[in-house]
Amino acid sequence: MQQTEWAPKTPAIAALAIGGLLMAIVCVTVITDVPGRILTGIAALGLVAFAVGSWRARPRLAITGDALVYRGWFRAQTLSRADITLIRITEFRRIGRKTRLLEVDTTADRLIVLSRWDLGTDPVDVLDALTDAGFAGRR
Repeated sequence: MQQTEWAPKTPAIAALAIGGLLMAIVCVTVITDVPGRILTGIAALGLVAFAVGSWRARPRLAITGDALVYRGWFRAQTLSRADITLIRITEFRRIGRKTRLLEVDTTADRLIVLSRWDLGTDPVDVLDALTDAGFAGRR
């Protein structure tokens, strides 16, 4: 059976949260200069906020019957087959590494871009599952 939900990996989100908390502890206990404390505190807050937002948006993309559900940090959006114009993979090189993104183009002129972090797996595998479910391949 094909996978129907994709989300960031739980251990990666936990590592982000733990790293942010450790950075906050170091910020309060070890760093003595004010500018360094402010910068480290902002970085710690950013890591924790990103971990909380990533956890809240689980699953990031899901197939539910005849619809595709995209969940963001603050709300979820349900896309029917008629709402989806095109689903494709964009591939480019960045700092010597190949990066793939899954792009979902909607009839409301909205472009949803999902990375490997968002999906927890290779975007090509997600595109294959969406194609098997009848979502991709439309123009």
